[in-house]
Amino acid sequence: MNFNVETQKLNDMARQAADVIEDHEYVRVISHNDADGLTSAAIICQALLRKGIRFHTTIVPRLDSSVVDTVNASAGEKDLVVFCDMGSGQSDILSGLKNSIVILDHHVPVGDSPAKVVVNPHLAGIDGAMHISASGTTYLVAKALDPANVDLAGLAIAGAVGDKQLMDTVNGTILKEATDVGVVSVRKGLRIGDGNIADVLEYTPEPYLDITGDRQKIDDFLGILGLQGNISELSDEHMRKLASAVALKLAKKSTSEAVDASIGDVYYLNKEIVKNVYDMVAILNTCGRMEKAGMALSIGMRDKTHLEEARKMAIGYQRSIVGNIKVASDMLRTGQNIGYLITKDMESTGMVASTMVRYINPDMPFVAVNQVEEIVKVSARGTRALVTKGLDLAFALREASKAVGGEGGGHNIASGASIPPGTEEQFISKIDEIVGQQLGK
Repeated sequence: MNFNVETQKLNDMARQAADVIEDHEYVRVISHNDADGLTSAAIICQALLRKGIRFHTTIVPRLDSSVVDTVNASAGEKDLVVFCDMGSGQSDILSGLKNSIVILDHHVPVGDSPAKVVVNPHLAGIDGAMHISASGTTYLVAKALDPANVDLAGLAIAGAVGDKQLMDTVNGTILKEATDVGVVSVRKGLRIGDGNIADVLEYTPEPYLDITGDRQKIDDFLGILGLQGNISELSDEHMRKLASAVALKLAKKSTSEAVDASIGDVYYLNKEIVKNVYDMVAILNTCGRMEKAGMALSIGMRDKTHLEEARKMAIGYQRSIVGNIKVASDMLRTGQNIGYLITKDMESTGMVASTMVRYINPDMPFVAVNQVEEIVKVSARGTRALVTKGLDLAFALREASKAVGGEGGGHNIASGASIPPGTEEQFISKIDEIVGQQLGK
């Protein structure tokens, strides 16, 4: 791996995308509804606004034929369509689009893309699941449009944190750039949002501890440590004490990856209206899930109008996730090679799956199958250790969903799918088989 060469390739793609964007007077932006997709949208929208290029943004949970139909019915023939955090794996769907396309993504490319330009780290030999998110990719395009867009680097960091990425290689370069110019500050500590310590430990699903959601146990825990007050106001000594106590709890049954994810550098976004990166990610994810994408985008574009409403909504949503994790723990089933659950109307199965594989059942990838009305949605999560052993959930979900008449894909470590109702057990059996082959069992 030659990091400098690969990064230059990615920057060259970003420059090509910027050149295409600058040739258009109007841009349709289509982006994903999670934190990475929403920060991507906020970055490109601010870059377009500063260039005087008019735009219209749509946030969607998935890219399917209905999105293409909507764009074809509403876009002018000269409009450019920019896809963020999606599009690389849906070349067949995008071939039905009449307009010129630019894709800013980090998922594994599949098929021959109809896009004019695809900016994707995989095409430069960089693993987009770990080393740069869609928001980071979009940030490179924004900087190619105007170097002054360096102030948007905090949003790229938030997107990477939302996708649980490593802060090395390309992400590390973006982070260094951001800290060098004061856009981002770093403090060592517990990687959670800000607020009263007891409240935050009660409703925060990550890290998931044996005291999470139980106020009495939390009060006892903090009483022993002699800690109280807001997290941001803790001295470095008290922060170290809290982080060490949490690390000891995690070490009892979680992976070292869980400890690394929970304790270390905490990023503060100095240019954004939400300073703590974990609060920003929680707010954006909540808005996306609750179909409040406009609220999320306004926050990403530094409009405080709906910030307090979004904060309250995020806390309530996190509380519901903690409740769902407790339910999922009781419903946990195991196959030969995967942990899984099959349920109905459960919120945020992606977060549930992440928590299960990271904190509760770390030896196997976890698959959450959830029926909502007439759609069965699947969220699957692994660990970096399992990926090192050969796990590729993008392939596994794509093949297993195809076998039952659905569709899926994503990253090797985190992926999703939609399958027809009634095929859940058949799907689980197929993915269990595929994962066993990947892991050599």
